Amino acid sequence: MEDKKIGISDGEWKIMRALWEKEPRTITELVAELKEETGWTKHTVITMLGRLEKKGAVAYREGERAKQFYPVFKKEETELQETRGFLQKVYNGSLGLMVNQMVKGNTLSKEEVDELYAILRQAEEGER
Repeated sequence: MEDKKIGISDGEWKIMRALWEKEPRTITELVAELKEETGWTKHTVITMLGRLEKKGAVAYREGERAKQFYPVFKKEETELQETRGFLQKVYNGSLGLMVNQMVKGNTLSKEEVDELYAILRQAEEGER
């Protein structure tokens, strides 16, 4: 998956998260899981699963009564690939530029700044 950009939409992320949480799942199970949050009908879930299948992000096995859907890629792989795509599209691949924009906009809380420091220390220690 390293070089393949999937391009998952916001709605498709909801389906992927549900599948990463528990797999495999049937369409009926996904509709029940997502109904309260999204209000989606069975038809909407079928459409989303079809798109994700065309993108190669989900697949299915024939079950006794219904298709059993599961994610093709691990959550971490997909998050990393989508993050790289976002950084490239919005910030020309620059993580520093993105963080700088967040700092300039005063959008980082004290807790988030502390978390960033901890992440950077961990990265620095990992290089040694």
